[in-house]
Amino acid sequence: MSNPLRILKTLDRHLALPAEITLFGRSALALGYPQAPGHFHNTQDVDGILPLAWLQPPDEHKDFWQAVEQTNADLESDGLYLTHLFREVDVILQPDWISRRLRLDLGLPKLIVFRPASIDLILTKMARGDDDDLQDIQFLLKQDSLTSAQLENAFGRARVPDVPEIRELFNRTRPKVLALAAL
Repeated sequence: MSNPLRILKTLDRHLALPAEITLFGRSALALGYPQAPGHFHNTQDVDGILPLAWLQPPDEHKDFWQAVEQTNADLESDGLYLTHLFREVDVILQPDWISRRLRLDLGLPKLIVFRPASIDLILTKMARGDDDDLQDIQFLLKQDSLTSAQLENAFGRARVPDVPEIRELFNRTRPKVLALAAL
């Protein structure tokens, strides 16, 4: 079974109440694209984006956080985990990303799972811009016919966290992404 799917099924099993998560990283590629290479399913974690509105009020989602803890305890011996859960402002995204996210039908009774649009997933991958991320970006560019103009527009609209290293990597990765789009 796909590692990300196994993690999400475990989370779903521990939820008492309905919840939602927006995937990014390799888990979003593995579960969000039918043509994803098999090795994407080997990722050992699930990364998630939590919309600011979902986080309010702060104590409303205790069931979700307890289910995350139980999931990590259950899967620890297999080296699988769900710990990288970021607020939307801590990830490079366009301000209106949430209106373009896509719901994934994974057959989970309590957990609603989304992934960002491909262009927003590309932005999230630009926070590091390492070789693996560039390969993932190349995969995403093949899934959607994105033009250089669309990418430039997204770069200009992107909310980049106010962390100097992330800003520097984002700016350094921009020409690499445009070069990949030109292939």
